[in-house]
Amino acid sequence: MKLKEFAQQIGLSPTTVSRALSGYPEVNEATRARVMAEAARLGYRPNINAVRLATGRAGAIGVVMTKAGDYQFSEFMSGMADRLSGEDIDILITPMAEHDTGDELQLYRRLAESRRVDAVVIHSPRPGDPRIALLHQLKLPFIVHGRSVTDVPHAWLDIDNEGAIRRSTEHLLDLGHRRIALLNGRESLTFTLHRLAGYKAALAERGVEFDPKLVTHGNFTDEIGFRFARAALEQRPRPTAFVAGSMMTALGVYRAARSMNLAIGKDISVIAHDDVFPYLTAENMAPSLSTTRSSIRAAGTRIADLLLQILGGRDATDVRELWPVELILRETSRPVPKEATE
Repeated sequence: MKLKEFAQQIGLSPTTVSRALSGYPEVNEATRARVMAEAARLGYRPNINAVRLATGRAGAIGVVMTKAGDYQFSEFMSGMADRLSGEDIDILITPMAEHDTGDELQLYRRLAESRRVDAVVIHSPRPGDPRIALLHQLKLPFIVHGRSVTDVPHAWLDIDNEGAIRRSTEHLLDLGHRRIALLNGRESLTFTLHRLAGYKAALAERGVEFDPKLVTHGNFTDEIGFRFARAALEQRPRPTAFVAGSMMTALGVYRAARSMNLAIGKDISVIAHDDVFPYLTAENMAPSLSTTRSSIRAAGTRIADLLLQILGGRDATDVRELWPVELILRETSRPVPKEATE
């Protein structure tokens, strides 16, 4: 069925139908909903190339993939795909072997100049992130997964990283722990700074002195978690609790404790940030892991939705969402062992 035939059947002009299907903001929501419903009922699908030619849009959203955090990336992309599956919008993934700000800026310039994408998603922002300034200058729509301290207005979606780590640390302090180790993300990232601030604030509120030897920064991997936890547990006095930045680093803590014949949930307490992975659940770990919970897949779905709204005419400066994080207590957060207080 051609566009003209479909428009005649539902009693609208071809122009109105085309604009409704393409998400133009001047078409009211009731008309757009009606056109979409009729298209589904009659089995009409527009010629994508024709729509893109008429609208000047590429029909794609760009995402840059770095080597760090591949398991998180796949979950995030699954969430985006869930939302975009019925929108005839593709996802253009551009891999980068290593994190290099200069190379990434050049990549965004190429994407803007080639017009291969209508918008992009920025991951792992830093304060004063140059990617945000560049995309604003290039007038390429974008949203930040996270947020940045910058004068450049930008759309963002983030979780309350500071509150999450503060609550975890406060809970461990309530249980009597005083030597609490933090396995944080890569240095200088916004979320890493927020998490460190939450950790320090919780300690300061209870009068516990901050010890930089109890904090490490790095990618969220089992190996980094193991190495730091093993080194920390060899200190005297050793930490009695760990706040792990991810499930993967928590696995490393579990492994380090076992290697030293220490029992998680008895000798050592652990609380981790949980991105809700279907193949690695906190409930099924032995012992079950206390976590602050946030779904990275849900974040991918919502970011795709917000980008569609921006492309539909919503002001990007109105898009600012901070998601709360829930603390879920299980078997790995227990009172400090008596011998550690003696």
